[in-house]
Amino acid sequence: MTAPVLPQKPKRSRPVGWIIAAAVVVVAVIVAVVVVAVRSGGSSDTAAGSSDASPKTVTIGVSDKALPYWDTYTKLAKQKLDVTVQLQNFSDYSLPNPALKDEQIDMNQFQHIQYLANYNVQSNDDLQPIGATAVYPLPLYSTKVTKPSGFQDGAKIAIPNDAINEARALLVLQSADLLQLKDGGNAFSTTADITSHKVDVQTVDASQTANALQQGSVDGAIVNVNYATSAGLAKDDAIFQDDPKSASAKPYVNVFAVRDADKDNATYLALAKLFQDEAVQKVFAKDYPDAVPSDESAASLQRELATVEKDAKAAAE
Repeated sequence: MTAPVLPQKPKRSRPVGWIIAAAVVVVAVIVAVVVVAVRSGGSSDTAAGSSDASPKTVTIGVSDKALPYWDTYTKLAKQKLDVTVQLQNFSDYSLPNPALKDEQIDMNQFQHIQYLANYNVQSNDDLQPIGATAVYPLPLYSTKVTKPSGFQDGAKIAIPNDAINEARALLVLQSADLLQLKDGGNAFSTTADITSHKVDVQTVDASQTANALQQGSVDGAIVNVNYATSAGLAKDDAIFQDDPKSASAKPYVNVFAVRDADKDNATYLALAKLFQDEAVQKVFAKDYPDAVPSDESAASLQRELATVEKDAKAAAE
């Protein structure tokens, strides 16, 4: 006899209202998670784009990237500021400022106040100095004579052809009694202001003055320190230079420059200040033994820039 088949107990169905309530809770949780994620991501992006945020990578335009002091500097930037510094080298002085203006780089360090002022006036720009490095003497080199008076009449001297370095080079040659300038010359003198001369001046690109000397096409050359270093010119070949400690050298303080909108950027200011670190200065002194370090404040440098720009505008009129 088979056992009777008992009817199955009907399954209890959950009320529709409970299902709806559960669904609402799930949706609410999902929405909350999404909102938190969006808000969190949004605040991070905003901070990264803010001028007050500390960028993790900063590109600095320079003209002597290969020198050891930059290696020390970039390592300290990472250790002390948690900033990765990328150096972009320029062999032509006319390029770093336009690159900064066009935001191809974040800062540059290759020029003095006088050069920056002339650039701003000529290009209608407003780049600003935020930190000082040093005043570099501008030497006269020769492989043929040991003192300026040794040059024969008509000797050829190469000098940089950019407006500011040309004027300074002419002042150096005047101090060496190799020529005379109209009214004693000034920071904006040109070869047209030469009133008398013992030597013949040839203007060439600043990066080519050392080459002209080494190839023998000139008897002497005014060579900017970084180009002299990269060309391996012997220190003993410098037979004359201006005095980097004099009051008149103030416009020739080399600086870190940034766009005007970034002159208060905390990270950029910290990077400029980092140059004064003892470890950097120690190596820098070996790379440029004749340079006179400067630690002028950003405010002081910007006041000096405004003064020199005023003079530059007057000279252009």
